[in-house]
Amino acid sequence: MTLKTERLILRELTENDFGSLFEILSDRETMQFYPNPFNEEKVADWIRWNQENYRIFGFGLWAVVLQENNRLIGDCGITMQQIGRRIKPEIGYHIHKEYWRRGYACEAARACRNWLFENTPFQMVFSYMNHTNTASCATAAANGMRLLEEFSDEVNTITKVYGITREEWEKI
Repeated sequence: MTLKTERLILRELTENDFGSLFEILSDRETMQFYPNPFNEEKVADWIRWNQENYRIFGFGLWAVVLQENNRLIGDCGITMQQIGRRIKPEIGYHIHKEYWRRGYACEAARACRNWLFENTPFQMVFSYMNHTNTASCATAAANGMRLLEEFSDEVNTITKVYGITREEWEKI
């Protein structure tokens, strides 16, 4: 599976992506909303988990690659996540901090949102994040998602949940 946007290519992660992905997921600033940055074992597990998601669901987090130089700058895609008490399709992303504030997360997330509605029967897609993660909140809103709920949890203290329905997406 490969998706192309104006500036990006989204493709399945492979073991060859380990070094670039480790640079991103092991960075304390990039992973500030996770309990800890990832170590080598966690990054290898992350790649394997996504490869398993591709086999089971036909989607997962995909490598985000710049078209201009073929550099992997992050991951973005759809995973099945427990949000509150239900399992829901969620768009998530991590972008190398060197490339923040250039619209790459929004561009990649938009491509994933479109792919989901064009290729699955899901009637709604979500993004959830720590309530203090204003950049992710802005990315979700920029892709037509609206704030649906906030709830307390042990991981984020307060989690914000954004979502967009198929009907809302069709009107964009």
